[in-house]
Amino acid sequence: MACELITHGYADDCQSNVGGIKALYIFNYGVLGTQPTANYGSGDTIDQLNLVTLNPQTSIIYKYELKGANSFEQTITSSRENGTTFVDQTLTFTTKGLTATQTKQMKLLAWGRPTIMIQTFSNKFLIAGLENGMDVETTLITNGTAMGDLVGFTITMKGQEIIPANFVDIASPYGHTQILAKVGVGASITTS
Repeated sequence: MACELITHGYADDCQSNVGGIKALYIFNYGVLGTQPTANYGSGDTIDQLNLVTLNPQTSIIYKYELKGANSFEQTITSSRENGTTFVDQTLTFTTKGLTATQTKQMKLLAWGRPTIMIQTFSNKFLIAGLENGMDVETTLITNGTAMGDLVGFTITMKGQEIIPANFVDIASPYGHTQILAKVGVGASITTS
């Protein structure tokens, strides 16, 4: 088998990026149907999905709006000795507030293995755990100590995939973004 060769160079980007996560869109495991395949390694310039297919019977997406110190990091690990390459995905986010409903949802999140679409403050969308889902590694439930301390949850989730998180083409040409979940036959996430 021939090894893949890089196909493009890199020009230093301008300073217009911003860090952080704006929102998470959580799909219970199995909600995503068979995904369109990006043309990995076939000369295309991007590994990007233009459409995300949902299972029509269970096409509910749960949005978590975020502010503050939330992060998504990916580490590509290759082993020449073993001939393997895989990607570790780590998502850490904090939700504010402490209620019985939130506690139950955090428990269910820990029991499940969801796929998560991440919306950055630069309005880029990535899908973590596309094939294998994401597992909760830790959930810290805190009531704080001082009056100004966090009352809420800090969750760390991990996933392992064979490729980095796919970008999803959601943004319109005008910079507006909206996710529509169309329920029914051929349910999908697409632009407005």
